[in-house]
Amino acid sequence: MLDSLKSLAFRGGTLLLAGLLTACAVGPDYREPEVPVPDTWHSPQPSDARVEGPDSPTLASWWTVLNDPTLNQLIDQALAENKTVRQASARVIEARARRGIAAASLWPAVDASAGATRSDSDVSTGPNENYDAGLDAGWEIDLFGGKRRSLEAATASLAATEADLRDVLITLLGDVALNYVNVRTAQARLTYAERNLESQREVVDITGWRAEAGLATVLDVEQAKSSYAQTLAALPSLESSLEASKNRLAVLTGQTPGALEAVLNERKPIPVAPTQVVSSVPADVLRRRPDIRSAERALAAQTAQVGVATAELYPSLTLGGSIGVTAGSASDLLSDGLQSSRYGLTLNMPIFRAGALRQNIKAQNAVVDQALAAYEATVLGAYEEVENALTDWVNEQRRHAALIDAATSARLASELALTQYNSGLVDFQTVLTADRQLISSEDSLAVSDGELTSNLIRLYKALGGGWSVYPAQ
Repeated sequence: MLDSLKSLAFRGGTLLLAGLLTACAVGPDYREPEVPVPDTWHSPQPSDARVEGPDSPTLASWWTVLNDPTLNQLIDQALAENKTVRQASARVIEARARRGIAAASLWPAVDASAGATRSDSDVSTGPNENYDAGLDAGWEIDLFGGKRRSLEAATASLAATEADLRDVLITLLGDVALNYVNVRTAQARLTYAERNLESQREVVDITGWRAEAGLATVLDVEQAKSSYAQTLAALPSLESSLEASKNRLAVLTGQTPGALEAVLNERKPIPVAPTQVVSSVPADVLRRRPDIRSAERALAAQTAQVGVATAELYPSLTLGGSIGVTAGSASDLLSDGLQSSRYGLTLNMPIFRAGALRQNIKAQNAVVDQALAAYEATVLGAYEEVENALTDWVNEQRRHAALIDAATSARLASELALTQYNSGLVDFQTVLTADRQLISSEDSLAVSDGELTSNLIRLYKALGGGWSVYPAQ
């Protein structure tokens, strides 16, 4: 049996080697598409922007520039416990396994079998027993590269899935940071509103005392009460927004809503965006952003699928063989068993499929066109996102500076109006107007504080920052 096995392996190996040496992979060879890459961004760059390369350490861990320990803690927990990241990680494991399946198809398949039968009859010889064991092997020679194209497609799909995981991580970093800023912004707005509410409460009391003394009218009292009630009515919506952001942060970190109450209950300032930001050139964004990488690898995988479909037009050659031993008892299998072996080649050739194979090639080429369009759209969308983020960052800085001046003037005007009203120099309408301007200015300033930091987060996210967390996962 050993001699037969050696003979089968030698002859099969010779045939396979000859087949593989003459094999070719049909279908198009993939080439990365060329897309227009502008030299600079159209939007005005921040005056203090620092342009760094694709491996910029600042962009790699951009959230650390905000110098907020609580935010750092939340990001670490989200990376470890977020359920969407777990799904994306499991998809990477699946893609690796599917690539392993594609690679295994290039190798022969060997199966072992063993059996025993017993038959009884009325003949005096008694029962008849048969024992057999054998090996079966088969190997489809990849003459026209269909299996190699399948492996090429699986390899590109694995790279696309890994890029998708990176994209999920970058999105997660941005979502955690943005919701954390929303929490602190809502707390700042509540602080402003409560401070103004207390001030308005004092105005109601002062107006009441003046009305009792005949120095103010009932109209002044009711207007003061109305202004107080309007500010009071704004608190529930701010509290709802605060709780929604807290709950979202809890879910992002893999916890149930309300789990972060102890961590986020204490009111802390909005993380301050640094005055100097890091930017990069458009070509670096192409290399850094994982969604672009994923779309490009998906295009490569689909291009390989055209080769898989094309290979179906051509003949396939399979080498097969088997070795078996049969004996009347189990003990005789390895000594006196009857040995048998067979091997040979099988050629399969498609003759008539009513055009189905060529239609399949046409369909796969159409999917390639779709993947190419998706890749180009992803690139353009990335450029658009960066351009908008740069514009928002620059304009919000200008808006923030103006709101600081507006809030300072409104605070002084409110104090002067109340002082002059108590002295009888202005009417109560002046106090109400100054009070409303102060409330509006301080609330707008709090929103702008949060928006300034949020725009920095969106800018770094658009530039593809945050990839440094990937190796740790």
